[in-house]
Amino acid sequence: MKRKEDLNPMLLLLFHLVVFIYTSITFLPSYLLSWGSRAHQGCYGSEEDRAKIMKSRSILGCPEGPYRAVCASKSLVAVLRPGVDTLDKIFAYAATQFPHRDCLGTREVISEEDERQSNGKVFKKVKILGEYRWLSYQEAIKAATQLGGGLAQLGQRPKTNIAIFCETRAEWLIAAQACFAYNFPLVTLYSTLGGPAIAHGLNETQVSHIITSKELLETRLKAILPEVPRLQHIIVVDNTPTTWPGYPANISIHNMAAVQRLGAIEVKARKQPLPSDIAVIMYTSGSTGVPKGVMISHSNVIASITGIAERIPNLSEDDTYIGYLPLAHVLELCAEHVCIAHGCRIGYSSPQTLADQSTKIKKGSKGDASILQPTLMAAVPEIMDRIYKNVMGKVEEMNSIQRTLFILAYNYKLDQLAKGRSTPLCDRLVFRKVRALLGGRTRVLLSGGAPLSAATQRFMNVCLCCPVGQGYGLTETCGAGTICELWDYSTGRVGGPLVCCEIKLKDWTEGGYRSTDKPHPRGEILIGGPNVTMGYYKSNAKQQEDFFVDENGQRWFCTGDIGEVHGDGCLKIIDRKKDLVKLPAGEYVSLGKVEAALKNCPLVDNICVYASRFTYVIGFMVPNQRQLLALAGQYGIRGSREELCNSRAIEELVLKAITEAALTAQLERFEIPRKIRLSSDPWTPETGLVTDAFKLKRKELKTHYKEDIERMYGGK
Repeated sequence: MKRKEDLNPMLLLLFHLVVFIYTSITFLPSYLLSWGSRAHQGCYGSEEDRAKIMKSRSILGCPEGPYRAVCASKSLVAVLRPGVDTLDKIFAYAATQFPHRDCLGTREVISEEDERQSNGKVFKKVKILGEYRWLSYQEAIKAATQLGGGLAQLGQRPKTNIAIFCETRAEWLIAAQACFAYNFPLVTLYSTLGGPAIAHGLNETQVSHIITSKELLETRLKAILPEVPRLQHIIVVDNTPTTWPGYPANISIHNMAAVQRLGAIEVKARKQPLPSDIAVIMYTSGSTGVPKGVMISHSNVIASITGIAERIPNLSEDDTYIGYLPLAHVLELCAEHVCIAHGCRIGYSSPQTLADQSTKIKKGSKGDASILQPTLMAAVPEIMDRIYKNVMGKVEEMNSIQRTLFILAYNYKLDQLAKGRSTPLCDRLVFRKVRALLGGRTRVLLSGGAPLSAATQRFMNVCLCCPVGQGYGLTETCGAGTICELWDYSTGRVGGPLVCCEIKLKDWTEGGYRSTDKPHPRGEILIGGPNVTMGYYKSNAKQQEDFFVDENGQRWFCTGDIGEVHGDGCLKIIDRKKDLVKLPAGEYVSLGKVEAALKNCPLVDNICVYASRFTYVIGFMVPNQRQLLALAGQYGIRGSREELCNSRAIEELVLKAITEAALTAQLERFEIPRKIRLSSDPWTPETGLVTDAFKLKRKELKTHYKEDIERMYGGK
């Protein structure tokens, strides 16, 4: 964003005149009118005033904690409503309170077309979509109950695992509620997992039944069926053929509708789950090796959604949520159950159909958000970064007057937000079209899965005209940990603890982080409370070491993340204890694994892979002298070692070589560095960049290559 002094002086003067008149006319009446409802609407004065409001306190007065939300200082809150202590009861309560309200919506697919490029080649399939078709709460619970009964007729037994391997859609949630109601622990697998990881999850949990889609069955599941000998029944959620040639004779394939009819014909008595029973075995992405299954009880999810709901003001049946993130991810699973508990309607989408400009939406057609007009949305930083870049790209294409007015309005609103004031005129005249990208009615946007950049967060606050609640949680804590108060517009922080949990800081002396550090206590983040899960499925004692129970019987999880607690009780994530890094889209990158694979490339003497809050991986590399000279000679590039390492042409050639090595080692695309910095000087213990055992010192390498990091991320 440009500085004010870079803008046209006359336009600047005119704008300030308009703003002065507008502010003078509107500020006093709006201030007086809002006097009685400032706290209700989240208007807490200036940024300085908001920073003085305590979000959490150390209940023992110690810098290491434990820290609790101010409103939960006496005791943690584990349930939304008395007696509603399992996930099937959440759905039953909603169906009783809101029987005829819309519950789950799916957009009708009118047709699919091949979109062709100017050269005649088929580029992709695009969709022409109609309106949303809705199931009421009453219809949804009926569908779930019938499916659960049908699964029981097919031999599925209580406390016996069943798997779901499916895209985010209404049928996923119906299937999940069917399993919750009949006490079938639900094994969730990402639809993007590779064959070996899928087979591992199915075999480890010994499932005999799996729920999937026609596309995933044919493209992903079919190939590994011989490796899953216990599998007997496949339930396909789509309207599909009744015969399935080419599949093993020992496996029966059923349509979901047929299983529901089976459950409707003969209703079996069901044994309701206990709060302590396993609801979900949620498999991680497995990027450090074999995926681990996290055992999540009904009470864990209930506690988590209780904490999340407390941070979203005025939740009601008038809200609409757009669901497009993977339901196999704990963030989306909890977000949708928060909505169900409050009678909201959930309309389903996908990243490819979310907005008018999405890749699977035909040009000139409306994306899902434009049709649904959601008021609530959860997002990962990658999605918000796309919106930010898309809008700012269009701003750059504006003529000078339009661009100047947009920037002036942006800076003006930023200033007003810092003072705790609203800007209805700017919102209507300048930011209305930007807000329309997500339907125009979004009032709360929750961000999770990875850190959100300050620039993107401020953009969302200004241009989408809604607060962004940045949060922190893990699968092991059922997605719950912290969420920023929606009136807190500070950036780079993840808020105070939710009412369902508390946080402690554990000294990590090896990394130089202690609770006695000034100006803020620092250390490894430990999360404790009823949301902390039951541990890893069928894991050894070593893998369970990150979980422990304190003297009061409360479970804790050691996150491996390093945080600091600010004076107002807000948490900031500042480092990672382990080499595992999560990208904004939610993918995990194991730095050591990538480095080990790339060292097999003859060009590499040493390499450090770097990934943080940005969308892609980069690397710093010491090239092999001989191989580097040979590569340069092959392309007629001359120079000293230092000159070659500073050559952009050589960087591109080296990047191509290590990309080929990465693909040969079967790394995922998101694990492969997209940019590289070559070092002409070797890393030795004397340089301080490696230990005496030549292990990488990541913190020192990050500092050493700070300017290169900024360059490779485009100054972001």
